[in-house]
Amino acid sequence: MTEPKSPFLDTIFLLRKKECITLFSNLKEVSTQEEQEAEIYFEAEFEKERLEFLSDQLICDKATAVWAAKVVYHSAQLYLIRENTANNLENLIPRFKGRREVSTILSADLSLRFLPEIILALNSVDPEDPLIPLLEDILTEFHYSGIGYELDLKRVNWEEELKDNTYRKLYLERIVEKKDYKLAEVPLINRLLIAEFGMHKDAFWRELKIITEEN
Repeated sequence: MTEPKSPFLDTIFLLRKKECITLFSNLKEVSTQEEQEAEIYFEAEFEKERLEFLSDQLICDKATAVWAAKVVYHSAQLYLIRENTANNLENLIPRFKGRREVSTILSADLSLRFLPEIILALNSVDPEDPLIPLLEDILTEFHYSGIGYELDLKRVNWEEELKDNTYRKLYLERIVEKKDYKLAEVPLINRLLIAEFGMHKDAFWRELKIITEEN
C-alpha cells in the first residue's frame, strides 16, 4: 500500500469532506510546506463558508486555522499512538496564543468542530486520559466549536460574547442544529432564540422551554 503523501493534509481533507479520519501507524511532525498548503486550503474553505453567513468583514486567520488543524490531527492520531507521548502532550496540543476574535473563532472552527467526536472516542477508551482535559480546555475557549458537547461555560459573559451580529446568528443557528438544551436555556440565549423563532417556535424547536431570569 502506498504511503500517503501527507498524513496531516490527508487527515484534514478527509475529515472536512467525509467527516471520517484515517489513523496512521506513527506520529509525524507537520512540515512548513504542509502548513503553507493547509493555509491555502483553509483560506478557500473559509471563503466558501463566509458566503453562507454573508459577511465581507471577516477574513480567514490562516495561522489559527492551521493551529486548530494540528490540534485535531494530533488528537486523532493520539487515539491510536500513545507510546512515548505522555510527556509530550502539551507540545503536540499547544495552547492558543493569538487573540480571540470572531475571525479567529470561525477560522479555528474549520477543524475544531470535529474535536468533540474525538474527545468522545478518547473517553470511551480511557476516561482518565490526560489528553481529554487539554482538549476540553481548548473547546471551552473556542466553545462555538463545542456546541452540543458538555462544557463548563459559567464564566462566559454572553452579552459580550454575542455582541457581533454575524457571530451571534451563527452561534444561535448551531445551538438549534445541535439541539443544545443547556445553552438554549441560558436566559440571554433563550430570549434571542425565542425572538428569532417568533410565532413559529414550535416549528423550529417545540420542546424548548421559555426561560425567565427567575427560572
